[in-house]
Amino acid sequence: MIAMSPKPEFAGHPKGLYVLFFAEMWERFSYYGMRALLIFYLTQHWLFSDSRSNLIYGAYTSLVYITPVLGGYLADRWLGQRKAVLFGAILLTFGHFLMAFEGTTGGQNDPAINVFWLALAFIIVGSGFLKANISVIVGQLYPRTDVRRDGAYTIFYMGINVGAAIGTILAGWLGQTYGWRYGFGAAGVGMLLGLFVFIIGRPLLLGKGEARQALAKSTEWTLYGVGVAAVAVIWALVQYQGVIQNLLIVSGVGLLLYVLYESFKLEPHARDRMFAILFLIALNPVFWGLFEQAGGSLNLYTDRYVDRAGVPASLFQSINPIYIVLLGPIFAGLWVWLGRRGLEPSAPAKFGLALAQVGLSFLVFVWGAQAMGVGAMTPVFFVFLIYFLQTTGELCLSPVGLSAMNRLAPSFLASLIMGAWFYMTAVGNFVAGKIGEATGGHDGAMTQEGTLHVYNTIGWITMAIAAVVLAVSPLIRRLMHLDTLKDDQIPGQEEIGEPQAAGTHPAPEGAR
Repeated sequence: MIAMSPKPEFAGHPKGLYVLFFAEMWERFSYYGMRALLIFYLTQHWLFSDSRSNLIYGAYTSLVYITPVLGGYLADRWLGQRKAVLFGAILLTFGHFLMAFEGTTGGQNDPAINVFWLALAFIIVGSGFLKANISVIVGQLYPRTDVRRDGAYTIFYMGINVGAAIGTILAGWLGQTYGWRYGFGAAGVGMLLGLFVFIIGRPLLLGKGEARQALAKSTEWTLYGVGVAAVAVIWALVQYQGVIQNLLIVSGVGLLLYVLYESFKLEPHARDRMFAILFLIALNPVFWGLFEQAGGSLNLYTDRYVDRAGVPASLFQSINPIYIVLLGPIFAGLWVWLGRRGLEPSAPAKFGLALAQVGLSFLVFVWGAQAMGVGAMTPVFFVFLIYFLQTTGELCLSPVGLSAMNRLAPSFLASLIMGAWFYMTAVGNFVAGKIGEATGGHDGAMTQEGTLHVYNTIGWITMAIAAVVLAVSPLIRRLMHLDTLKDDQIPGQEEIGEPQAAGTHPAPEGAR
């Protein structure tokens, strides 16, 4: 038995944060381990063209981020976040183990490719139930004005990247050295460990993430049935990337209209916060469209045009999460240090800085490759540099965005708004697939010169967008009305600390 005090904490944070840290760490181990191999699996085993492989990769990752809208809605209305995360973890475990079935001959005529599509479907739907909801539980551990919130999300984000780094190195090395089944099998073991941690750590969550009202067993099992049915739908959908593009457009408009409808029912300050949320969410596709070249076109470029001294290309996918682990504490401390002096940039300003850095990363990479001459191998230093700039940009956007969504959204829309955040990340991932498709040229085969031209174009466009975002960031900051932001009065809040009166201790800018 674990003895727990009425207010169990470790290193200044609720112990439940570390349960979520390790559960998410193993889930990310499995996801990023599989992601590091996917583009090579598509081109080398299933024999898709470079362009088609990038498009499939973008469609898959976009669906991973769009399904949290459904998972978040079901959790908000009925299941509660904890049960949604548990169900999602079970589906993910099935999906990652199914990835280990590679068939006999390979190529698109191998019947085993249907098992591959099914594995992707399980992972996509499982992510939908887990991804947004586990982030929401992190926020529920803290009052809204708690100054530890941004630090908590940064710690949580480090868990994501510890798992991503280990998973990429281990699964990538096994997959490209011993065979695909070993790499994907390792990812499945990681997901199983994540499921185990979440189950045994339930007492430390202190009842957070539970359904708002008792749920009939018949209703609960019906919802699980909806999830299984969704796997069948996604199995068909993931094979037709053009349909996904249309789905993103139609569902995106529908989601926007629904959020606006809910916004106009709120009091003025809460409504303004929703408008600020929509502004921040709208920037997601720009950032992730560039950032997600990492697993697609940049992964192929590293394999073919970088002097990597025999190191498997998939292992370079670990650079970003390793940077996150190293730089995450520095950024967390930096925001607090600046916040105490009234110098911390607002969330919109941080988003502008993030876009500037990801745009600059591609411009610097193009400059480094062209300096050696097209046709020559690009020095590996520039791979480390592009990931460094993208990582510093990510730390200005992703943990800050997670915190802002949870903090600014009304409690009854918390998971839906978090789902909307991931939805626009989904749009960004599909944009990434389209950008990757463009690097393939007319015949679908990537060329060094064509790829560098695409990278140069997207770099300059993103720099221009960043300048506009920085210019309007003071206006968006005012829409957040942080001086009138209050903690939710919810049962059990005394377990995580007494809420402060709004305005008596302004929250740090790190969550804006």
